[in-house]
Amino acid sequence: MVRTRSAAAALAAGGHVRVNGVRIDAASRAVRRGDVVTVALDRRVRVLTVTGFAERRGSADETVGLYEEEAPPPGATPEPSVDRGPQRDPGAGRPTKRDRRSLDRLRDDEP
Repeated sequence: MVRTRSAAAALAAGGHVRVNGVRIDAASRAVRRGDVVTVALDRRVRVLTVTGFAERRGSADETVGLYEEEAPPPGATPEPSVDRGPQRDPGAGRPTKRDRRSLDRLRDDEP
C-alpha cells in the first residue's frame, strides 16, 4: 500500500490502520491468514483480507496474490469535490489585482 516500511510504520502509528476492526498503534502487530486489514490512505479506505504470506520480501507484483481487496463500507470513502470554484487556466500566471477582486466578490456571494 505504501512504498517503504517507515511509511507503513507511520501509518500504523498515526492510527490509520485497523486489523479486524481494532485500531493498531504499532507496525509490529502480527496478522494471520484471514485477518481483515483496513487502511485509510490518500482519502480512500482500502479493505484487504490476508490470504497468504511470502517467504521473502519481493516486488509489488508478487504481493498481489497475498491479499484480496474488498469493497469499503458505504460512506467510508469521501466523494471527490466536484465544484472547486473559479479556476484559472494553467500557465496564465498570477492573478492581477482586478482578477483577485472579482474572485473575492464571487467568494463573498457564496454561503
